[in-house]
Amino acid sequence: MEAKTSRDHLKVHKMKKKVLRKQSLVIANAGLGNGMSRNQLLRIVEEYGEVETLLMPPNKPYSFVKYETTEEAKKAFDALNGKEVTLEDCGQNIVLYINFVEKVSLQNAVPTSLPPGLTVIEKIISPEEERRMLENIEWIGDEDTQSAQKNLKHRRVKHFGYEFRYDNNNVDKDKPLPGGLPEICNLFLEKCLKQGYIKHKPDQLTVNQYEPGQGIPPHIDTHSAFEDEIISLSLGAEIVMDFKHPDGHTVAILLPRCSLLVMTGESRYLWTHGITPRKYDIIQASELGQKVGTITADVGDITLNRRETRTSFTFRKVRRSPCNCIYSSVCDSQKGQQRLVQPSFPHNEMEASKLEQEYVHKVYEEIATHFSSTRHSPWPRIVEFLRSLPTGSIVADIGCGNGKYLGISEDLYMVGCDRSKNLVDICGEKHFQAFVCDALSVAIRSGSCDACISIAVIHHFSTAERRLATIRELARLLRPGGMALIYVWAMEQEYKNQKSKYLKEKNGSKGKEKEINTGTTQRLLTDQVPGSSSQDSASSDQLINDLKDEGCDARPVGADSKLPVHTNRTSFQSQDLLVPWHLKGGTKKKEESVDTVLVPADSKESQEVSPVFHRYYHVFCEGELEAVCRSLDCVRVQKSYYDQGNWCVILEKL
Repeated sequence: MEAKTSRDHLKVHKMKKKVLRKQSLVIANAGLGNGMSRNQLLRIVEEYGEVETLLMPPNKPYSFVKYETTEEAKKAFDALNGKEVTLEDCGQNIVLYINFVEKVSLQNAVPTSLPPGLTVIEKIISPEEERRMLENIEWIGDEDTQSAQKNLKHRRVKHFGYEFRYDNNNVDKDKPLPGGLPEICNLFLEKCLKQGYIKHKPDQLTVNQYEPGQGIPPHIDTHSAFEDEIISLSLGAEIVMDFKHPDGHTVAILLPRCSLLVMTGESRYLWTHGITPRKYDIIQASELGQKVGTITADVGDITLNRRETRTSFTFRKVRRSPCNCIYSSVCDSQKGQQRLVQPSFPHNEMEASKLEQEYVHKVYEEIATHFSSTRHSPWPRIVEFLRSLPTGSIVADIGCGNGKYLGISEDLYMVGCDRSKNLVDICGEKHFQAFVCDALSVAIRSGSCDACISIAVIHHFSTAERRLATIRELARLLRPGGMALIYVWAMEQEYKNQKSKYLKEKNGSKGKEKEINTGTTQRLLTDQVPGSSSQDSASSDQLINDLKDEGCDARPVGADSKLPVHTNRTSFQSQDLLVPWHLKGGTKKKEESVDTVLVPADSKESQEVSPVFHRYYHVFCEGELEAVCRSLDCVRVQKSYYDQGNWCVILEKL
């Protein structure tokens, strides 16, 4: 008993000595996330000593402070722990809770650049010009404004030139509003044209007035309604506007008071923009009210900025012909049109990566929901492999797609990864463990997996070197003796006088043979056909020659050739090709065929045509997958087989 008491005293003594060596404190209830500004917190903590660092993580209810000396930190701890303070901006009382921390390691976000095509011009008008422009807008007694208010409950809006219809996000081009744009706005636009800030004079203006706390839902201005250049003048107060790329990348941008936002090209057509509803913005403390720029999570230089009433003047030029931009996946003018510029076979690593980005990664982000709806039945032989593994095995599904194999057995610890964020999100909705990464570089420790599976992934990589690298990466993850199962799409869709289910599906298309231009089943690839997770050129000359010796009738694409577009439900005519995916229409049934003939984008028929996406594939000849695997000295091929149009191998890590 005495020995135990002595040990306890020694432990407490060591703990006290450890605390006395610390100079950093965590302050709970005093963060940007619960309304504490940097200026107020800095004044509080500076009362007790020289502050070396004050870190305030964005959207968190706590902060970290580091003092020059341990004595100062101890003094602040004694004085502030349990102390009640009043938040200056909202008048709310909070209680501070303090503790010592040994080390604070918060990684600052890398500074981001503006979206391509976006410009912000500061101080484009004087305070006097701002006052006159605001006074020029009469809100009271305007019937058009009152009508618009019915659609926009939380902000005032007024239109000039043409009325923007919020019910269909477009304008009635045949019904211009009387009076045109206000003269003061015309003078402003002439000034912008003269100074080269804009290239075309707008003919439509929407004025919005936002009270503090109000926002704008993320959106892209309708392509068919307006031309490329969209400009917005911020008056009355600064604001943070959020931009988001389809790949999930976001950029927060401070728009100072009296600044002009100009969106052209990619920033206008592809990125959504919006304003998050909130009463405070998180901005760079050193740039408060002074400098435009992207907002980064620099925990040593961000603070809260209380919003005030802001009025925006958004100028646009009404479009008179269909939009023909290069961003067809988000363009309403091009909805349903089959726009395909056939890519060439890649000559180098950069071209290969770009090909996969355009014709694999981006496509699966677009079709993820529809793709997932066609991938729900696990393939029996893959299930058999997984269930043969010992209880408690750690298994990685590299290119897991919608996660249909992640829940096969409760006796396995399974984790998935995929290049498509949207497919990984679907895994999350099913409560599976999955993360976003590329099969060429998997964020899992070497030798930590008992087994790996790669189902319908490797055939999406466009060079022999990249396909080999993905198999080498699988081997890296395995412990010695670990197993990997790989499936790739086969060139031979008719094997041993038996047609694959992929070809047999054609019999169910009611005799329609012309599948690209006149009709193809809505569900192009069923569960019997490999899709992909969304990873992923012809084989090297040496490998092609080896395969020819083994009887493979491979037809690689020439170095300067365009990749051919495959006709669905037919035998493959080339190893490297583009396979169409017709995105399912919202009201169409799975059995319904879809026409993909070109029609005018603004016609009624175009709204009924399903968009067509093209995915890159390298289909494998018999023996090719084995040959690639055998070129690695760290694995041996334990088994290889053909399974319904796919070549498959089971590898063992040596």
